[in-house]
Amino acid sequence: MFEERIYKIFQSSVDAKIQCSEQLLPQIVNASALLVECLLNGNKLLICGNGPSAALAQLFTNNLINRFERERPSLPAITLGCDLTNVTSIAYESSFNEIFAKEIRALGNVGDVLVILSSSGNPSNLLQAIQAAHERGMRVVTLSGRDGGNLSALLDNEDKELLVPIDSRSRIHEIHLLILFCLCDLIDEQLFGSTE
Repeated sequence: MFEERIYKIFQSSVDAKIQCSEQLLPQIVNASALLVECLLNGNKLLICGNGPSAALAQLFTNNLINRFERERPSLPAITLGCDLTNVTSIAYESSFNEIFAKEIRALGNVGDVLVILSSSGNPSNLLQAIQAAHERGMRVVTLSGRDGGNLSALLDNEDKELLVPIDSRSRIHEIHLLILFCLCDLIDEQLFGSTE
């Protein structure tokens, strides 16, 4: 009984990835080109999300700073919202909605890229993060789910949206993880050459 349930979960995961792959492939390539351009120009990536998306943001940062599949120089990336004293101070003295925006205003520069992960696309702190990034002359890459939520409306022509148009929160996070792995692979390939 439980084995059948687990098999259905695996099958659901595979089906969701296949369903999204054709739509996402060119968008992932375009987003990787934007990230590579940022890094080649000596700029950095600022990455954020809430809850499980924050964990994915940290994983992406780790793969950039440390390594992905091969040894190579570290790449400049910062996960926003990881400093507990900053987060609690900003949330207490200002607003939880400002936890990412204040860090972006302090750390972001023209040419940097903000990478946002969100399964719903609606958290106010992420909406304010996009506004702060645009104020700083940064471009934005979003990994979102469902219909993209309110994040989609804030993106401009310079930004990239990687939308996973399905309803299951767990499937969205799984596909976001796969997208991040694809981005890491393409970044390494474009910056450091093929391993094949």
